[in-house]
Amino acid sequence: MEDILAVALGYLAGSVPFAYLLARRRGVDLRRVGSGNIGAANVLRTSGVARALAAVGLDAAKGAVAVVVAERLTAGPATPVAAGLASIIGHVHPVWLRFRGGKGVATAAGVFGVLAPAAAGLAGAVFVLATWATRYISVGSMASAVTLAVAALASDGPTGVAVGAAIAALIIVHRHRANVGRLVAGTERRIGQRV
Repeated sequence: MEDILAVALGYLAGSVPFAYLLARRRGVDLRRVGSGNIGAANVLRTSGVARALAAVGLDAAKGAVAVVVAERLTAGPATPVAAGLASIIGHVHPVWLRFRGGKGVATAAGVFGVLAPAAAGLAGAVFVLATWATRYISVGSMASAVTLAVAALASDGPTGVAVGAAIAALIIVHRHRANVGRLVAGTERRIGQRV
């Protein structure tokens, strides 16, 4: 019963649309502007740096909280991984916004910052470098997701954590498929291009 509760709480925590709420306070509906995505990158383009950084921090925090709560409620690594993945899915498909959410990058950072801090740290470094080199947040996001999965697999941590990181990477890359199309077409927005 505690396992089910932990996963359900993880989903509900992930479903809190912080980016949407922060932009809404400025009078911006993220669903109708920019990329239409409920995430920090769209907050950056439409509402400024301060709100975007707040969105990243809060989205990461909800992923971390989902894992920590699961660790307190249950024993073993499987349920915290499941609760972490549930929080990412909650962010991507939030019940409060008709299941239309963000891409899960910051939430995954929070999840694996607790479950696999070394892998998450390496993924964060790759995000910064790839984003700086290309000026595309989407490239940094996908590169960091793949790095997270590879680093978790290469580590001597629990197999379940590596599997969870691979699933998270697949979710994140899949959520960026429209970005890939825009990158190929040359229409993807770079950092600094406001809506």
